[in-house]
Amino acid sequence: MTAQGPDAHELDAYELDDDPARIQTDAVWDWLSTEAYWARWRSRADVEAQIAGAWRVVGAYRRDTGEQVGFARAISDGIAFAYLADVYVLAEHRGHGLGKRLVRLMVDEGPGADMRWTLFTSDAHGLYRQFGFTEPDRTAMVRAARTA
Repeated sequence: MTAQGPDAHELDAYELDDDPARIQTDAVWDWLSTEAYWARWRSRADVEAQIAGAWRVVGAYRRDTGEQVGFARAISDGIAFAYLADVYVLAEHRGHGLGKRLVRLMVDEGPGADMRWTLFTSDAHGLYRQFGFTEPDRTAMVRAARTA
């Protein structure tokens, strides 16, 4: 990696794809169920349903092996509003710009680039700010999930 970020060779080692058929559900489940502070409570059936019902999914893959090393999904009405969820890059593949590439492909380069996007996160604020995400203003309200 150069001082400015990943070099072209590092970027060429990975490809991003928004083909839902290419998503490796086992890989997504493995990461979300063990590493994601926001998703460890979900069952495998929940994760499978969320992937299947997503408006759009994007995966990051190693070119040499095809291994899925990153993921993002979105929920949307397809017209005016989209919610970005479950964005991750495996720890050993971070530092190659994959998080930025995932978010860029999802929110700026595909359908929905002109929609209002939202997300919930307790980290990676710097990443999301690069794509125009800010803390909500007085027009936003959120109802927290009910606890059992």
